[in-house]
Amino acid sequence: MKKVATRFAPSPTGPLHIGGVRTALFNWLFSKNQNGSFYLRIEDTDKERSKDEYKDQIVKSLIWIGIENDGDEYIQSTKIQNHIKVAKQLLDKGLAYKCYCSNEEIEEQKKRAKQKKIPYIYDRKWRDKNESDAPKDVKPTIRFKSKIEGTSILKDLVQGDVEIQNNTIEDFIILRNDGSPTYNLSASVDDHDMNITHIIRGDDHKINTFKQMQIYQAMNWEVPTFAHIPLIHTSEGKKLSKRDKASTLDDYSKIGILPEALRNYLLRLGWSYKDKEIFSKEESIKYFNFEGIGKSPSKLDFNRILSINEHYIKNIDENDLFSKFQKYAQTYKYKISEDKTNQLKQSLGFLKNKAKTLEDIFKNSQYLLNDTVKINQDDLKLIDEKSKKIIKEFIEKILNLNNFDRSELEPIVKSLISKFDTNFKGVGQPLRIVLTGSRFGPGIYDILTSLGKVQVVERLKNI
Repeated sequence: MKKVATRFAPSPTGPLHIGGVRTALFNWLFSKNQNGSFYLRIEDTDKERSKDEYKDQIVKSLIWIGIENDGDEYIQSTKIQNHIKVAKQLLDKGLAYKCYCSNEEIEEQKKRAKQKKIPYIYDRKWRDKNESDAPKDVKPTIRFKSKIEGTSILKDLVQGDVEIQNNTIEDFIILRNDGSPTYNLSASVDDHDMNITHIIRGDDHKINTFKQMQIYQAMNWEVPTFAHIPLIHTSEGKKLSKRDKASTLDDYSKIGILPEALRNYLLRLGWSYKDKEIFSKEESIKYFNFEGIGKSPSKLDFNRILSINEHYIKNIDENDLFSKFQKYAQTYKYKISEDKTNQLKQSLGFLKNKAKTLEDIFKNSQYLLNDTVKINQDDLKLIDEKSKKIIKEFIEKILNLNNFDRSELEPIVKSLISKFDTNFKGVGQPLRIVLTGSRFGPGIYDILTSLGKVQVVERLKNI
């Protein structure tokens, strides 16, 4: 039995889309589940739109989310001669032909089809014509001789058996009139040369699959097994595109979504295993199968991403979390100074409790990172005369403390609640505003103990 081999084949004509990431993930998981190989193929034959910056972004994105390809990237543009060679072999076998239709003729056919409201299919004008009839001033394209009669069946691992009438597949171009190969030819030749056994991709590729199957059969190659996964839609039910907000991994990385959390979310987007929600990398590989993939499109749910991310933030090793936080701050905010590192590390346990993202942790820790507190005007209005008296008395009481911890601070807060005939909020809120600059944030005892007595007194005296 052939060793399982899958591939992910993006075009570097734009940033890697989150739908593409899920396709890569499913290919990678299946190959690893089967002890096979996973390859990354860069389909860069569109010379005008392909850019190295997009290729680099694709590679970095896959590494970030934990998808590693076996071997070097396969660069399609270096294999064009192989594709052209196969086109000529098909021509020699009589399984392809030269088409001398001008662009104007093709456009006219398309126009007529549109007027009749029917799908355009090339009329096969040159399929059986003698080449001696060819015009001298037209460079021909090479078209594949598609089957005209009968039906073809795709045995799809997700969709089941998909049947199509052969006459609905046009004689598609495999070499353009400038001699360059088209997608369906290049993809077929590369998949064969790479010994790809399973092709897992979006279900918008089904018609391409029928074309590629015919190329395989014409060349007497072993046809790979196909699996077409439903597309990802927006929350409004539209097909997700590169123009949509939060469609690339960079969009998620910038707000502090952990790669493990996003990978877990994408795994569960259209795939399930019993009622399990959280999967480690090892569990993802162990349990992944085609039976768990649904047949309907999945909707991107940002709140669900935040929920899974919150779970990971609260449950991963704290040293690992701090390392990720430091890297996030340095990449998207600023480098955290060494004198703040220990204070932050010791406070991470409570800073993460009200955080759904690394950005939330960064916002929650501003009072520790900045020595100068800026209070916004709305919160400043809440510091009335009564609040100022509470703050003043709180300073007096904590000056005598030897141990600046919760057990010593709680009785002081309770005594102030009683003396000023107020509640916990009446004491905690003004203290939090002056110490952090906002009435929102961590619990008051966490704020007090993380700052320490000297800093607390210094900040409270400023009001």
